[in-house]
Amino acid sequence: MIAQSSHEVGGSASVRDQVMALHDRLAALGERYDAAPLFPADSLALIARSGLHRRYAPVASGGETFEDARAENLDMLDALRGIGRADLSVGRLFEGHVNALKLFDWYGTPAQHRDLADHLDQSRFYGVWATEPAPGVTIQDDGEAQRLQGAKAFATGAGGLGFAVVTARPQEGPRRMIVVPADEPDRTDLSGWRVRGMRATGSGRYDVSGLPVTTANTLGAPGDYDLEPRFTAGAWRFTAVQLGGIEGLLTETRAALSDAARADPLQRAKFAEAVVATRTAGLWVREAALRAASEDIDASAFARLTRGVVERAGLDVMELSARLVGTRSAFDGQRIDKITRDLSMYLRQAGPDYARDQAALVWLDHDAWGAGDPLW
Repeated sequence: MIAQSSHEVGGSASVRDQVMALHDRLAALGERYDAAPLFPADSLALIARSGLHRRYAPVASGGETFEDARAENLDMLDALRGIGRADLSVGRLFEGHVNALKLFDWYGTPAQHRDLADHLDQSRFYGVWATEPAPGVTIQDDGEAQRLQGAKAFATGAGGLGFAVVTARPQEGPRRMIVVPADEPDRTDLSGWRVRGMRATGSGRYDVSGLPVTTANTLGAPGDYDLEPRFTAGAWRFTAVQLGGIEGLLTETRAALSDAARADPLQRAKFAEAVVATRTAGLWVREAALRAASEDIDASAFARLTRGVVERAGLDVMELSARLVGTRSAFDGQRIDKITRDLSMYLRQAGPDYARDQAALVWLDHDAWGAGDPLW
């Protein structure tokens, strides 16, 4: 279960309680979807029945009212890590949905907020798809109407989600955001999604060719998707889900420790290392969430470095868990095995070396930790 902790903002305990109530059922469903693999429709329905699927929507769409962005991000941190702890595949889908809700909040029109409210009433989930094979998704103008051309790759939830916010490049100018249906079977190709972990995300190819581009389904202005620091600093959200997976692995490892291992000081030292790695990652993710909330000038650099901290923690805890539990950790059907497979896949986010290098450039210039405590 999710450990109780105190935050200085209201509402956090409530969302922790909600996620805690879902944990065991999501974990059990996750085992079924991993074995098949199938799109986790029952898991998302469970989240929708709890109301979590609309918690971070615009207030006009029925979302929660928070004191400020800081309070919202701390609340969101508990939801993301909690669902990730139960099932990383569902955590990834929920994180994409939350990303879409924030884009609607920042850039949506009143009419789009009403449409979103209707879709959330129907328990529909959203994704955000930006990755694409060459030549990418473009907006074509035939003189009478505008339509999309191209496909998205690694489209999480392709064929299973209700809608997706996709990026598309017009003939001139920055790319735009277009809201499209994401559940059309003829547009979905999951044949290439043959992976050891994160199977239930269904991150396949989705062809958007021919879909209309209208005022009603165009979200925001040209270039809004790439606005900084929101674009890069928003990476804290997927690190929160990854953190939940690491916490889940640590918890399962502790439960699996034999009496002999608990009595062995060398094994206890390994367990201590795993605790430190997990909690260190948690501190960085929390700080990255706060920097993103304030849109701090160094929020992007902080998120980039946080990605590396969480990746390192995940790799360390996976290795330590295998050493502590031994052969049992690799048996099919064991929760430690599933979390390890999912986490090893999820940690493979694009451009980790580039992200760390760009963060290092900022820290070489000044101590981006700041907050009244710079080292130089």
